[in-house]
Amino acid sequence: MPGSLAPAAGDRHWTDVKQDAIVLGLLLEYKDDFVEGGVLCDKLDVPRAELLKRIDSLRARGYVIQASGGRGYRLVEVPDSIGEREIQPLLATGELGRKIHSYPELESTNDEAHRLAEAGALHGEVVIADVQTKGRGRRGRTWVAPKGKAVTFTVVLRPSLPPARAPEITLVAAVAVCEAARELGAASARIKWPNDIECRNRKLAGVLTELRAEGDRVRHAVLGIGFNVSMEMRDFPQELRATATSLLVETGEKTPRPLVCAGVLEHLEEWLSLHETEGFAPVRERWRELSTTLGHSVRITGEGEPLEGTAVDLADDGALLVRSEEGRLVRVVAGDVEQCRVL
Repeated sequence: MPGSLAPAAGDRHWTDVKQDAIVLGLLLEYKDDFVEGGVLCDKLDVPRAELLKRIDSLRARGYVIQASGGRGYRLVEVPDSIGEREIQPLLATGELGRKIHSYPELESTNDEAHRLAEAGALHGEVVIADVQTKGRGRRGRTWVAPKGKAVTFTVVLRPSLPPARAPEITLVAAVAVCEAARELGAASARIKWPNDIECRNRKLAGVLTELRAEGDRVRHAVLGIGFNVSMEMRDFPQELRATATSLLVETGEKTPRPLVCAGVLEHLEEWLSLHETEGFAPVRERWRELSTTLGHSVRITGEGEPLEGTAVDLADDGALLVRSEEGRLVRVVAGDVEQCRVL
């Protein structure tokens, strides 16, 4: 109707999602305790009937919520499925994850994200799959992710960056994923240059950034993230058991995968925003603090002749600065870091 102030259906849906998130956030904050209905109504600024709609909405998404007369509501169980219905109520983001494309199986979430981006997908749209049959990591490696035990997703980004600065996105993401891992209980999580998240020298998560550019403009970037959540050591191939880990192994507790997705997306949005407003400097500073590479003896392989020396710093464009055994300061922009040890 012309001149009507009624919210559009999409806006109303997003308002409902945000209110679900507020209710869920309070229930998660109190964990095993009950939260009085009056407290939830006050936080939402809605009548009791609307609160009941939000409780029913969360239950329909798989959240098990106990109601007790006189005591309120208690969250009993968080679903482990990784779809829009399960993840969105946990999100406190503004753009990332506002639309989530979820699939039981894909060859590659990065490939699907590229396809959607070329078709007009907006900044922050997410592609997530329970299983990737051809998931890939850096340098063409295969990413192993057993069904139901990992999180593999890709975020469509439309950064205002020239292609020459695109490598900064990978380092932004590495910081964000590392911070999320720590918040989720993996207190020893650190970054191995440029984008592996490790705990005690075992890989917990990884990041893969790909972009499409035209001249001096990035049309879009896709940021793929793989996070080992509930794998036990027997779930990893034999050849990876000495170098891989999971959130379950590190914390001793099973974390629902939607919580992992939401945590990563929230930290990613925070660091992308900081990068956009303040540039690479704060990202570089935090990356240095979280690095397992700097100050170590390293061997870089994969690009030409192997390079051995000491990793001394991260350059202002994201390159690794290595002091070679001959005393030369070498900029490394690609390759694998091996044989790290504290000097």
